[in-house]
Amino acid sequence: MPGPYAIDHYENFPVASILLPQRLRRPISVIYRFARQADDFADEGDFADASRLQSLADFRRELDDIANGSPLSTPLFRDLADVVRQHGLPLRPFYDLLDAFSQDVAKKRYAHFGEVMTYCRRSANPVGRLLLHLYGEASPRNLAYSNAICSALQLINFLQDVAIDYGKGRIYLPQDEMARYGIDEAQIARGDSGGLWRPFMQFQVARSHRLLRAGAPLGKALRGRIGLEMRMIIAGGETILRKLRHCGGDVFRQRPVLRPADWLAMAYRAVRAA
Repeated sequence: MPGPYAIDHYENFPVASILLPQRLRRPISVIYRFARQADDFADEGDFADASRLQSLADFRRELDDIANGSPLSTPLFRDLADVVRQHGLPLRPFYDLLDAFSQDVAKKRYAHFGEVMTYCRRSANPVGRLLLHLYGEASPRNLAYSNAICSALQLINFLQDVAIDYGKGRIYLPQDEMARYGIDEAQIARGDSGGLWRPFMQFQVARSHRLLRAGAPLGKALRGRIGLEMRMIIAGGETILRKLRHCGGDVFRQRPVLRPADWLAMAYRAVRAA
C-alpha cells in the first residue's frame, strides 16, 4: 500500500515491513522487486524514451507468459509466477503498474484532476489491491477504502516532490488549477513559493486529506498486525500533510519527511486507534 515515506525510488511500498506476518514478507518483497525494476526503467539512467518503453513492453510479455503458463526467462518472473500461483493474485494490477510507468515516460503534464486520479488508479491503487489479496481481505468495501488511501498517498507524494518531479521534466499538479491560482512552470522552476502558491497548496492538501480520511476505516477493518501496519501508513500520510500545512506548502525549502520522533508518534496513534 502506498505511503509517503520519502525514500528514493519506488516510494509507495511497505517493503516487507517487520509489522507484517512472516508468511507475507517474501511475496511482498517479490512484488516490490517487480515494481522497483519497472519504475527504474521509467526513471533511471540516460536511456532514450523508446528504450524505456521497450523494457516495459518486455515486462508485459513476461506477464503474458505467466498468464499463459509459458516458460519464464528471468529469476524475477519465476519468483513472481510462484507468488501469483501460491496466493491466487490477479495479474491485472501488475499490468496497471506497467501502464503507469509507461505513462511516466510519455506523459509529462496533467490537464485536470481527473487525469491525475486516472494515473493514481494505475500507479498506486494496484499495490493496495495486491496486498489485500495477500491478506485474504479483498472485499469490495476494503478495496474501495484501499483505493482512496492509495490515491491519497500518491497525491501526497506528488505534493512532497514537486521540485524533484520537475527535475525529471514532470508536473503532476493539475494544469487548470495551477492557472486558476496564477501559477506557471517558471515559478516551480525558480522554487518560488510566493504569490498564491500557499493557498494553492493548502487546497491540494485539504483535498488529499479528505480522500485519505475516506479510506481510513480500513485501518480498523483489518485485524492484527496488518491492521496496525495500515493504521501506521494512514498516520504517516496525515503526518506529512500536517507538515505540508505547517510549511505553507513551501516544499522547495522544507520538503517534509518523517523523522524518528514522527515514527514514534505514528506508532502510538496506530496502537491507540485499534
